[in-house]
Amino acid sequence: MSFRATVLTLYPEMFPGPLGVSLAGKALGAGAWSLQTVQIRDFATDRHHTVDDTPAGGGAGMVMRADVLARAIDHASPADDSRPRLLMSPRGMPLTQKRVRQLAGGPGALIVCGRFEGVDQRVIEARGMEEVSLGDYILSGGEPAAIALLDAVVRLLPGVMGNEASGEEESFEKGMLEHPHYTRPQEWEGRPIPNVLLSGNHAKIAAWRREEAERLTAARRPDLLEERPEDGQGKR
Repeated sequence: MSFRATVLTLYPEMFPGPLGVSLAGKALGAGAWSLQTVQIRDFATDRHHTVDDTPAGGGAGMVMRADVLARAIDHASPADDSRPRLLMSPRGMPLTQKRVRQLAGGPGALIVCGRFEGVDQRVIEARGMEEVSLGDYILSGGEPAAIALLDAVVRLLPGVMGNEASGEEESFEKGMLEHPHYTRPQEWEGRPIPNVLLSGNHAKIAAWRREEAERLTAARRPDLLEERPEDGQGKR
């Protein structure tokens, strides 16, 4: 069974967008995954197709209505749908490679793209949505975040990457950033490839790559090292 993605959005024309090209696009064309978009406005009941209203208690901006969004969710994801319901939101839990792999191993996802100031909390709770964030910054809407999430997931689906092992050595897969990469020419603008990578000694190459990954992680993302579990010898 292929991975099924359903995106609820006010701008379905934004999809597939980047997901229609490169690895994701080829996999979409080959049937490794499917993508459906649902226009949230179609589930408004007034003649203006209103999906938002002023925030209760006052304040700036508008809030997506619970009743309209709930009808869209119920249409796209009936009670027997086992797929997780994700809401792209800056206040959500940060998306991690671990969560991406979990999603890639499942049947798919229903993804709600928030807009305006946010979504009525009642529909988040009533429809069991998992709020997901890409980082500590604000986008104009959830669509770019949904595209990024799906790109991260689709590349991990079976058969999508030509070399499955390539995904195992990337940043975050082992709790560290990835080591530096080099390729021909052997010397460029006076900068040579490190000798150890040309030695043919696989043990030394593996050790160098680990040391470089630890160095980069300590310099740029020390929080990742703090989160890594210790091994039996008290090392991380």
